[in-house]
Amino acid sequence: MTAWLPHGWAELLRIAWLGLACACLALASGQTAAARVAVVLSDDSAPYQEVYQVIQAYLEGASHEATLVYAGNLTARSLNEARLAVAVGVRAAEALATLADRTPALAVLVPRAWYLKTGYDRLSDGGQRVASAIYLDQPFERQARLIRLAFPEARRVGVLLSAGQSGLVGELGEALQAQRLSLIYQILSADVRLIGPLENVLSSADLLLAVPDPLVFNRNTAQSLFLTSYRYHVPVLGYSRSLTRAGALLSLHTSPAQIGHQAADWINSALEDPAVRLPAPAYPAYFSVSVNEQVARSLGLAVPPEGELEKRLGGGY
Repeated sequence: MTAWLPHGWAELLRIAWLGLACACLALASGQTAAARVAVVLSDDSAPYQEVYQVIQAYLEGASHEATLVYAGNLTARSLNEARLAVAVGVRAAEALATLADRTPALAVLVPRAWYLKTGYDRLSDGGQRVASAIYLDQPFERQARLIRLAFPEARRVGVLLSAGQSGLVGELGEALQAQRLSLIYQILSADVRLIGPLENVLSSADLLLAVPDPLVFNRNTAQSLFLTSYRYHVPVLGYSRSLTRAGALLSLHTSPAQIGHQAADWINSALEDPAVRLPAPAYPAYFSVSVNEQVARSLGLAVPPEGELEKRLGGGY
């Protein structure tokens, strides 16, 4: 095709085309590098801010851009042509779900029960928007393994659930059975006081497993739950470091920084694909164990060190 050109022009044309191709590639690379991610926080509390800071640090290191938006101020314009929106907490995810915008959405620090019941359908707009989640809660299999490691003599695990969480009974029972543990549970009705069902569970259980259920464990009930468990000499396995400080013997939990780290991993993969694909919803990949030594002494129990339990469970980063 270049045979008609004067001597040397064919080579010049080839070089020109090569330069144009490189320029196009550089432009495409620059567009990828400049990808914008909108991080929507439920509020300005410390855990949500920590998730954002970890994501922001990663994005800056990868030459991407993070924009911070609070759920109360969220509008379609707030997303500002973001390639991906990350909702931190249920309130942020609910706010994002109200927008007609089709930006792919990743919800983090959200309960699995909420996401499976209503969260996914609302956030994905009935499947019209790419959506996924990193759950707040730990898998029951991991909790059951921790119980077996920390309490080798335990046989019966007690759980108190609200009616809305009653569907977890079968799944929880199977996970415990795999570790040769049986489930003792009570479903808390809205019109029944907490103390009666709690005592029914504690009278037969070797350990009380706290499940993230705001109708069972909240600021108004936590102290009563811990005091009653002490009276029955039954240790509590919690789901946050704050519960360990409040009186749980130990807890299995994922920190906001660990959630942010996992979210950053997912964001990295999503932004590499022009279509922005997200992994299937998942439990936290990273986790920690915290132990309340004072509670252990009060109950006369010897619990392996936190680091040993984490290592045997495969936790940390």
